[in-house]
Amino acid sequence: MTSAARGQGTLRILEGLATPAGLRLPDARPVPRADVRARLAQNPFLVAPMAGVTDGAYRLMARAGGASLAYTEMVSVAGIHFGGQKTWDLVLPAEGEPDVAVQLFGSKPEQFREAALEVAERLGPRLALIDVNMACPVPKVTRKGEGSALMDDPSLAARIVGACLEQGQVPVTCKIRRGRRDGEEQAPEFARALEAAGAAAIAVHGRSASQLYRGRADWGVVRRVAGAVDVPVIGSGDVEDAGAALRMLEETGAAGVMVARGSYGNPWVFSSALALASGEKPAAPTLSQRLAAFECHVRLLDATGGHLARARSLAGWYLKGLPHAAAWRDGAMRCVSLDDYLGLLARVRAFAGGDAAGREDVRRG
Repeated sequence: MTSAARGQGTLRILEGLATPAGLRLPDARPVPRADVRARLAQNPFLVAPMAGVTDGAYRLMARAGGASLAYTEMVSVAGIHFGGQKTWDLVLPAEGEPDVAVQLFGSKPEQFREAALEVAERLGPRLALIDVNMACPVPKVTRKGEGSALMDDPSLAARIVGACLEQGQVPVTCKIRRGRRDGEEQAPEFARALEAAGAAAIAVHGRSASQLYRGRADWGVVRRVAGAVDVPVIGSGDVEDAGAALRMLEETGAAGVMVARGSYGNPWVFSSALALASGEKPAAPTLSQRLAAFECHVRLLDATGGHLARARSLAGWYLKGLPHAAAWRDGAMRCVSLDDYLGLLARVRAFAGGDAAGREDVRRG
């Protein structure tokens, strides 16, 4: 599927549902990509790359919610090398995405060189930057010397950055962690090596790889990395809402903030953070806006050819806190088609409006 064909109809969906959802149409004009610092100065709030989450529909919702930039899921350079269409499906932007950051992972510089060149060629002006994942803590990734395992080999990590830079069109950035193991802090020194290799920005997750996603992220390491390098630093970890996003900026000196789980069912988190940064008090989305956003997201998921099973998670996120939310989530687990999800949404709306039939439906699940 070509990038032009992928996601046909998404603009029509956004035009119909963005305003009722309290969102806006993403600006179709890509931001000039030569200077990451300038982009972050304009809007420092980004949606983080998340495997199994940040597909085209998710990225469109985040951009409609005010995110400065959205990242793909992790993309295997080996998958690109061997020509897998499923791998390219992770890379290609959907209709309506102004631009996208593509995050690559692997361990072989020659495969990074090849992947970066092919991605730059195929995406053209819609490629904002290439990000190298040096943060993933999952054992099936690290046991191959990929993801956060690269933090144990700064020389190899630097060669990978250099290989990616050979595409010569877009900045290359990296995402790292505090270190590999609890009690170790490799990030400041490692970040200096990446900067010397040519990285244009460095995102820092405040947990060690051995923590996975347990415990609390140490924002202090973000501050220490920001003090160790001259390139922009992007903070990541435990940014659960707009207030936390602003606090990370203020407490760490970071130039930008990646929002991950804090964006689940909350595309407004980015515009809310921008409002707080401007001294304004953002309004919480209304129930009507939340339901319109859920509909918009599910329709985008269908239009972009995404896995509709992911909408089961969306239901849990967008409907959280509603009366009988557990019953609605249970109903979503039995949805298969777009019509199934729209039918569930109709029952939620009927219930919220006081319709007796809607109340009966929720009891039946």
